[in-house]
Formats: sequence, structure tokens, C-alpha cells
Amino acid sequence: MYPESILNLIESFKKLPGIGEKSAERLAFSIIDFDDDDVEMFSKSLLSVKNNIKNCTKCNHITENEICDLCADNTRDKKTLCVVEDSKSVIMFEKLSVYNGLYFVLDGLISPLDKIGPDDINLDKLLEKIKNENIGEVILAIKPTIEGETTSLYILKLLEEYNSTSQNENVAVSRIAHGIPLGVDMEYIDSLTLELALQDRKKIS
Repeated sequence: MYPESILNLIESFKKLPGIGEKSAERLAFSIIDFDDDDVEMFSKSLLSVKNNIKNCTKCNHITENEICDLCADNTRDKKTLCVVEDSKSVIMFEKLSVYNGLYFVLDGLISPLDKIGPDDINLDKLLEKIKNENIGEVILAIKPTIEGETTSLYILKLLEEYNSTSQNENVAVSRIAHGIPLGVDMEYIDSLTLELALQDRKKIS
């Protein structure tokens, strides 16, 4: 039905999350109407993201440098650490401008069905950061799904063990309030709900 070049472009768009056959077709045909400069900028942007984006060596957030701008900002509260599932969550909290601490981005969530265990989501690096940087409070800002709750409880257990053996001051653990509906992805939560959930976090250890 399509020339090979358009078919290849449609198949490429279908690799994006949430893009089905019809949406991919519309996107592919919109590219045909781009002028040469727009197409060149589009292709360069794709290559730039692929080649330049990396993970911050301190917090695992996306960056183009070894250390992201948030970790490099000396005005932030260095004693408070917000643990999130992905970099999209970091960006959402930053847009609210109500949190001024540090972040740590996990490499996903514990999910036995998907064969993702605690060793697969970078928890060793999280504990190392807490220890080396004398973190005073850890906020768990992970979506309230089965995988999220499993991950939160596992981190809580790790920090309880850490507090029982560490010579540093105990780390307080809290998590954002459960005003967030069960099963919803963080990216679909409205700003007010997310802000209230962060402000009303409760201590769990």
C-alpha cells in the first residue's frame, strides 16, 4: 500500500509508546509536508538525544554531563533525598517548585513477573549515596502499584537494616501521601494532587 520509505517510517513511529497504526500513519504523512530544514532538524535532534543523553553519576537522572544540574546546584537541600522511578518524575516535581532536595532515580521497579529483582534497579548505588552523603531523610515517591509498593517496602527494609548498623544518624523514611489514585502512572497525575501528596508525606520509620 505504501512506498517502502513511508512504510519504514510508519514502522519506526510505531516503536514509540502509545503510537498505533493510525497514529503512525498520520505522523509519517506529516513528515512528508516538512520542509528540508525541519526534516534535518528533526533527524539531528533524534541523533543528539541518542548520542548525548546519559545518566548522572550521582543520582541517575538524565543529563548531557557527568553530573546533572540538580546535583551540581549548591543551593539545594543536600540532606533530603527523593527516590523516584524515572526521570519523568524528577521533571514533574521540579515543575511544581515545592521541593528543593536531591533525587535518586531507580532503574525501574521490582517486578518478579518481569524477572526484575532488587539487584536490577540500582539499590546498591542508592545505599552508597545515602551513606556517603549523610542523607537525613529519604522520601519514597514511587507510584502506588503492586510493583511500586513492593519496591518501597524493600527500600524501607534496607534502610531499617542500615539504621540498625550505621554509626551515622538514623535516616528518616517518608513517602508521598496516598492521595494519588492506585494504579495510575505518575505522568498522568495533576499538579495539585502531586503537590499535596508531596507536602503531606508521612513518616514510615
